[in-house]
Amino acid sequence: MPPNQYVNMKKTLTIIAGLMLAVVLTSADKNPKVMTKEKGTYVVNTTEIAKDVEGYNGPTPLKVYIKNGKIEKIEYLSNDETPKYWNAVVKHMEGKWDGKTVKEAKTMKVDGRTGATYSSDAVKENVKRALDYYEKNK
Repeated sequence: MPPNQYVNMKKTLTIIAGLMLAVVLTSADKNPKVMTKEKGTYVVNTTEIAKDVEGYNGPTPLKVYIKNGKIEKIEYLSNDETPKYWNAVVKHMEGKWDGKTVKEAKTMKVDGRTGATYSSDAVKENVKRALDYYEKNK
């Protein structure tokens, strides 16, 4: 192979490798298991992005539904929390973020359920992570 062709091929391969790296890096944050879009509503599932957020007995994942920049609802997913305490947290916190813009929700100071502090704190952190993920990846 003539030296000129070798240099051109090396440049081409370097450019291709750079483009492939750029694609991988830009798509790394966008995980279809984390955020989906259904009929104009974004649904952020915190199962993957908040594995380390734990209530009293382990992770407490949520699905946060966002439409037109406002929270429609929060769905509390299956977990290992004690049902008595988890149900009290859900009842106490249900609807707290509904109708709020993402910006409003991120600055809210939501009171937790007395007697279920770990679970309450986990719900608040899951919501925060969902909103951060939404803003970064919408």
